[in-house]
Amino acid sequence: MVSKTAELRNMETEELENRLNETRQELFNLRFQLVTGQLDNTSRIGDVRRLVARIETLLREREIEAAEALAQERG
Repeated sequence: MVSKTAELRNMETEELENRLNETRQELFNLRFQLVTGQLDNTSRIGDVRRLVARIETLLREREIEAAEALAQERG
């Protein structure tokens, strides 16, 4: 079984950004359901928050790698 992180690492940057937007929207909806009393599985909020963090971390890693590559080219 491929881990969630490995699956995310195989995605293109644009796909990750789209996934991040979708995941943030899902988190918003879950929070809204929690407040209105419609959410049955409250642990889903934590799962989605961790997924957002994973995606943000991967995007930041790619940003740092690109900056370092650019610095090496100039340097």
